[in-house]
Amino acid sequence: MSSPIVSLRGLCRSFEQGGMRIDVLRGVDLDIMPGEIVALLGPSGSGKSTMLQAVGLLEGGFEGSIHIAGEAAENLASDGRTRVRREHLGFVYQFHHLLPDFNATENVVMPQMVAGTPEAEAIARAESLLTSLGLGHRLTHRPSQLSGGEQQRVAVARALANRPTLVLADEPTGNLDEATSDAVLGQFLELVRGEGSAALVATHNERLAARMDRVVRLHDGVLE
Repeated sequence: MSSPIVSLRGLCRSFEQGGMRIDVLRGVDLDIMPGEIVALLGPSGSGKSTMLQAVGLLEGGFEGSIHIAGEAAENLASDGRTRVRREHLGFVYQFHHLLPDFNATENVVMPQMVAGTPEAEAIARAESLLTSLGLGHRLTHRPSQLSGGEQQRVAVARALANRPTLVLADEPTGNLDEATSDAVLGQFLELVRGEGSAALVATHNERLAARMDRVVRLHDGVLE
């Protein structure tokens, strides 16, 4: 039996606000298996983004253990966290965060070049991903020339460019209308499954969550 690609045990996160302690995560336990797509469901303010930041090694201040691809990651120094993110993780956010001065292909090439992929290989990979997302005719368009749905498709391609073990998606279709949201999520799920990656997708949308392999619910700082 394969081991979890992500394993969280006793994950806690608290903040001080106005002299008061606010417990956002209160002992989260979660395993995600290779290739599994898990929906993290909860209302706005429930701590979904905080949990994704923990798994993505994007901020400190957490208690508990975080294992990614079998490696204990919670106490890694900055360079170690950067290495794990580069080798294993891809990110999709509610807003696309594309580089405005670069076209669609270049936005997907960029993270590959940072990871040391030869340019010709990176361009071929970018064009293949974008074409699979229905953007073969938009390869040289800049973000300002793309619709919201097209911009988010580029963001999906960028997240998968380096063949991550796990994709972390934070309300990835939250800025889109319902029809576009359904289409983009469908393509996201198809591409992630085709690539063999696992995914943890934060959403407050029950209908979208039902399309994933498993749903976990964050309530009062713990998973149900």
